[in-house]
Amino acid sequence: MSKTSHLTFDLDKPGTSRGHLFVAKGADCEALSLPVISLNKGGGPRLLITAGSHGNELEGPIVARRLVDWLPEAQTCGRVIIVPVLNPQAVQAWSRNTPIDGLNLNRVFPGRADGSVTERIADAVSRLLLPMVDIVFDLHSGGPRWQFAPASTTHPIADADLMRKTLRMAEAFKLPLTLAWEGPDTRGMFDTFVQSQGKVFVCPELGGGSVDAAALTIAEVGIRNALIALGIVKGEAEYPTFRQQKSSRTVETLESDELKSPASGIFEPRCSVLDEVKPGDLIGILHPMDPWSSSALEIRSHTTSIVCAVKSTLHVDENEVVAILPRPLDL
Repeated sequence: MSKTSHLTFDLDKPGTSRGHLFVAKGADCEALSLPVISLNKGGGPRLLITAGSHGNELEGPIVARRLVDWLPEAQTCGRVIIVPVLNPQAVQAWSRNTPIDGLNLNRVFPGRADGSVTERIADAVSRLLLPMVDIVFDLHSGGPRWQFAPASTTHPIADADLMRKTLRMAEAFKLPLTLAWEGPDTRGMFDTFVQSQGKVFVCPELGGGSVDAAALTIAEVGIRNALIALGIVKGEAEYPTFRQQKSSRTVETLESDELKSPASGIFEPRCSVLDEVKPGDLIGILHPMDPWSSSALEIRSHTTSIVCAVKSTLHVDENEVVAILPRPLDL
């Protein structure tokens, strides 16, 4: 067997094929074999769907497994490659980062063949899977520390044409929010690397806080909508129901749209995702660890917005983001 990273099967083979992405052994751990499913129906869009990059965001791996159950018969054209779990060590540890090297897989792309295990996973994906596709859906969620409205997200892209294509693809999910998310540092991110090659990348954020049946259903409907838009499956798209609403809004969030904690303490949210807020509305209360030393602090909205995300009840540090209040995005 080859000691270098490789695929154990031919992605060009027609029909449904199953195999593994073999990630080579390194000084830190043995080789990994990541399950891969290839659905090849000939000409048409070429799509990669990945999940499990962050091990404490488990909605993606579950939804990816559901796709494997029904997509082979529903698919009418194109190629879909599915990797249900990109980072098995992180998933097994229920950890955002890989426990062996402490790295965040979504911050090390394109990776290194001679690097640590996280870098070797990124390298194998970059060299062996990305050249085979033109579009990537990387499934995430808010994780256990956030309530996050189901959203299809991207970061701002300098290439205006690619930005338009990416937003249109993100809107096709018809999730409650389509979000252009300005982050402070996108170096090494999977989407940044893919977009640098001129390819469309959408990151669905499939809820957060805890895995529940409703969130999984919304996620599955959203991905089916996107597959319909691509022509990979036939059918009528539908807006999934979330908080008794069937609608979608396209928004953006800048760093200034993040509400941060004025001090350390225990954060008590007083709002929910998709709540409409105006200046002065109560977002949450910060309780000091020592209740005799200072009073609780109220954290209030500074703008008219909807709540995209809010921290779940837990301890937060000073200047830590506790809520995200986006603004409308004009295309």
